[in-house]
Amino acid sequence: MQTIYLAGGCFWGLQKYLDQFDGVEATEVGYANGPTKNPTYEDVCASSGHAETVKVDFDEEKISLDDILNYYFQVIDPTSVNRQGNDQGIQYRTGIYYSEEGHIWAISRVVSQVQKDLEGPMAVEIKPLENFYPAEEYHQKYLDKNPGGYCHIPQSMMSIGNKGE
Repeated sequence: MQTIYLAGGCFWGLQKYLDQFDGVEATEVGYANGPTKNPTYEDVCASSGHAETVKVDFDEEKISLDDILNYYFQVIDPTSVNRQGNDQGIQYRTGIYYSEEGHIWAISRVVSQVQKDLEGPMAVEIKPLENFYPAEEYHQKYLDKNPGGYCHIPQSMMSIGNKGE
């Protein structure tokens, strides 16, 4: 089992999107790479410096990190600074945070490929994970609990996966 941490705007939609892929064994939303311990949602919304992030546990026998990152780039604007969709603020920045040094090769490979197609500079942070604090329970699997909830990821992208096939 491997783990990667992805910040891509509001974590509700990114979690639901990533859950659909075979090999993604578990996801958890939380707050990453901020300066304080155990922030609350209110702290994060008040510009605490944490990014809304999805912890992704995946089985590398079923899905590669390259594949996960390519899926990630399908639903974010990698040139947008502190904004995805209608969500704006430092907590909505994009980032790839790794806890295993071996992941940097896949991250570099995919980011390099994506950068070739961009007209401007990429705004995705690529950093080692400094910290991750799970979000409150009501945020976990939020769009499953609240199917009409706002999400910057188009609904059509929520059914491209292969889980359960």
